[in-house]
Amino acid sequence: MNSIPDWAERGRARWKNTGAQRPPFALEPKPGQESVWDYPRPPSLDPDDREVSVHFGTALIARTHAAYRVLETAGPPTFYLPPGDVEAGFLKARSGRSRCEWKGEARYWSVAASGRRIEDAAWSYDDPFPEYDAIRGYISFYPALLSCRVGGVPVQPQPGGFYGGWVTPEIVGPFKGEPGSQDW
Repeated sequence: MNSIPDWAERGRARWKNTGAQRPPFALEPKPGQESVWDYPRPPSLDPDDREVSVHFGTALIARTHAAYRVLETAGPPTFYLPPGDVEAGFLKARSGRSRCEWKGEARYWSVAASGRRIEDAAWSYDDPFPEYDAIRGYISFYPALLSCRVGGVPVQPQPGGFYGGWVTPEIVGPFKGEPGSQDW
């Protein structure tokens, strides 16, 4: 993709929080923690070499030491895993799409194992905007639907149902997705 479409430019222009200043309601991080209010907007890509794993029941869907954390103001990090570290046989492409004003158009994946299937449990960007080309084809999973771990620590899902952030003890919020947080 060579230029940013109008819909993305409009979406980018609406955000008032950019990580430049932590709002008064943000929690103060303790030593070893990060505030999601210090993350930038536009989001940054942060390589992460901790073990990241995703399970569906007893099936190991993905395991890597080469994930990217996408860090965006007000949201828990979203972990993207390289496609070579995801067991492709568990994934089934879906027709649904969504748009992110920062990364571009996402495609969705269902995850199927042991006779069970979860629709739209993962997503990826086949043709991201140039700033996010490093995660082209990488896959992220919804921790509300699957069992995800970072460095052996279980992940909690981001509040709400739309966003796919991974909440771990190392971050503090409050997090976008909670009631009243639509335009954070």
